[in-house]
Amino acid sequence: MPNKHVDVLIIGAGASGLICAIEAAKRGRQVLVLDSANKAGKKILMSGGGRCNFTNYDVGSEHYLSHNPHFCKSALSRYTQWDFIAQVEDYKIPYHEREHGQLFCNDSSKDILTMLLSECANYKVNIQLNCQIQQVHKQQSGGFELETSTGSYHCQSLVIASGGLSIPKMGASAFGYQVAKQFGHHIWPTQAGLVPFTLHNQDKATFYDLSGISVPCRASNNKISFQDNLLFTHRGLSGPAILQLSSYWQAGESIQINLLPNLDLAVWLKEKKAEQPNRSLKALLGKHLAKRLIVALLGLETADSPLQKLSYQRLDEISNQLQHWTIKPNNTEGYRTAEVTLGGVDCNEISSQTMASKKQPGLYFIGEVLDVTGWLGGYNFQWAWSSGWCAGQAV
Repeated sequence: MPNKHVDVLIIGAGASGLICAIEAAKRGRQVLVLDSANKAGKKILMSGGGRCNFTNYDVGSEHYLSHNPHFCKSALSRYTQWDFIAQVEDYKIPYHEREHGQLFCNDSSKDILTMLLSECANYKVNIQLNCQIQQVHKQQSGGFELETSTGSYHCQSLVIASGGLSIPKMGASAFGYQVAKQFGHHIWPTQAGLVPFTLHNQDKATFYDLSGISVPCRASNNKISFQDNLLFTHRGLSGPAILQLSSYWQAGESIQINLLPNLDLAVWLKEKKAEQPNRSLKALLGKHLAKRLIVALLGLETADSPLQKLSYQRLDEISNQLQHWTIKPNNTEGYRTAEVTLGGVDCNEISSQTMASKKQPGLYFIGEVLDVTGWLGGYNFQWAWSSGWCAGQAV
C-alpha cells in the first residue's frame, strides 16, 4: 500500500507524469503517481501504430499551437529531443527515422514504456492504478489532501498530468481542467486536434467508394498548408496532411487540396495533348492519381475524353479542379479519434521554467492539459518529456 504522506503526488501515469516522477525521485523526493486506468502509459502503447513516434529530430516552437506561442520555448530548450534520444540509446532501444524527422521504435511502443517504468522502479516511484480521484483540497498548513477511491493522500507538491479529452476510451477526462478551475485558473476552450474530417452527405456519397485510397497532396486553409498524404475514409478525409490541417480548422471553413502539388498541371496537360492527342485524360492522369478519384472529381465523360477533344480552356479548368479542389468539411470526428486536445490551462498563469501555477503554490500542470498542442510527428511526446522534466526539477 503506498504511503499516505508523500512529497510529490502526480495525477496521471502517462508520458509527462512518468518522466516528472522519475526526475523528482532522482532528487530524493518521495513520489506517488495515481491513475484511474488499469495500466500505465496506455496512450504510449497505442501511439504511432504501436511503434511510438517518441520525438522528432527537428523540434521548435513553430511546431506548437498555443495562445502564448513563446511559452513552450523554455522547456523545449532545457530538455531537448537529444536528451530523450540519449535515454532511448542508453536503454539500447532500436529506432528509425521516417519522413519529416519522425523517430519511431523499430519493435514496439512497449520499449519506451518499459524504459520509463524501469526508471520509476530504479528510483522507487510508487504507481497506484485503478484509483479514482474524488476531491482535491488545499491544506491550511500547506500542501494538498486528495480523497480517492483508495483512501486519502497528503502531499507537498501536486502535479496534474492527466492529459486532455482525446480518446476517451483510454480514460481521457476533464479532470485536469476541473482542478485548474478550482484553483482559479482560466481554461482556453478545448477542441479536438489532429483529427479526421467528416463530410456533408452529398460529398460523402461522392467519395465513399474511394475509402482506402491514399494520395500525396498539399492541404491548405487561409492560415497554413501541409504537404503530405491524404487518405479517403468511409466517413470523410484523413491522412497526415488532413490531421495537421485539422488543428488550424474552424467549423464552417472550406479547405483547399492540391492533388498534384509537384506538377504544373495545366502546362503538362497541354504538352501531353500535343504529344499524345488520342490518350484519354484518365489514362494519362492514372500515372499520378487513382482512376476512381479522377472519375469522382471530373466525371466519367471528362475522364474518358481523349486529350484532343479537350480545349486549352477546358484543360485549365481541369487543372484548377485537381490543384485547387475546394471542399467544406461537415465537422471533425471529434475526441473519439483525435490524437490531441487543443486549448486547455492558460499558460500565462503557469511558470514556463517550472510548470508551477502562479495562482496556487505547490500546484503544477504538465503535458496535454496545458494550452500547448504539437503537430503530428512526435512533437506532443516531446512536449510531454520537456514539460514533465522541468516540473520534476522543481517539485
